[in-house]
Amino acid sequence: MAEAQAVGVIGGSGLYEIEGLRNVREVTLSTPFGAPSDSFITGELDGVRMVFLPRHGRGHRISPSEINFRANIWGLKKLGVTRVLSLSAVGSMREDVHPGDFVVIDQFIDRTRHRADTFFEDGVVAHVMFADPVCAQMRSVALEAARAVGVKVHDGGTYLNMEGPQFSTRAESKLYRTWGVDVIGMTNLQEAKLAREAELCYATVAMATDFDCWHEEHEAVTVEAVVAVMGRNVGNARALVKAAAPRVPNERSCGCGSALRHAIMTSHATIPQAARDRLGLLIDKYVKPTNG
Repeated sequence: MAEAQAVGVIGGSGLYEIEGLRNVREVTLSTPFGAPSDSFITGELDGVRMVFLPRHGRGHRISPSEINFRANIWGLKKLGVTRVLSLSAVGSMREDVHPGDFVVIDQFIDRTRHRADTFFEDGVVAHVMFADPVCAQMRSVALEAARAVGVKVHDGGTYLNMEGPQFSTRAESKLYRTWGVDVIGMTNLQEAKLAREAELCYATVAMATDFDCWHEEHEAVTVEAVVAVMGRNVGNARALVKAAAPRVPNERSCGCGSALRHAIMTSHATIPQAARDRLGLLIDKYVKPTNG
């Protein structure tokens, strides 16, 4: 049976709304993990149900290390989202990825230190598979959409997720280059981990704004330069979202929708009621409630 189509969009720096939404409604949610970054904006885009969330809050109020990733992903799940398209400003770590180019990511490296990045703690343990952290089906949708709107797009790449909010030192930037990473950013890995735990299909479109500070022939990254390129990227990002929406298939052919099937390690009988209440949205399909 085909699933109800609901596509979530997480907007990064500069992308605080989706143009063209109809039947728009603003939804404020409380979650077991605290407050999301902002209210969720729901509506329809060319007949496709959409749920939009600005990652940093409208007005860019929330630092990368302060984003409540768990509340954001839980909220999307609660609102019926099954697929997530994430857009994010990044620095380029490759000569051939220029400011203004888009990269449809397929791998991550984690360099964060201060962030909650799992729903499973305090009495319940789950280990989801994460070798391939991006949904192949949604990645294809993003790639096709980017090509359709004429954006210069790179198929695949490794996103190094740094802590921030400061940009890299030159030594760090040069080190990361030796690791073979393609772009560097501050936000997307936690989203990918939590989306997999929530059994959501997740794909990232990384929008290059600068060459970080490794490139000897270019100025070290400045906020002014980033903002200038970001402004140009936003229009392309909106066009990509519009092109992606009708390309999302009704049925999922990936394994994202059953990621928890064999992942919960804790004996069901020993899961505390508080954990069952907190995680019911995620685990009730696999763990029968004690009052059921």
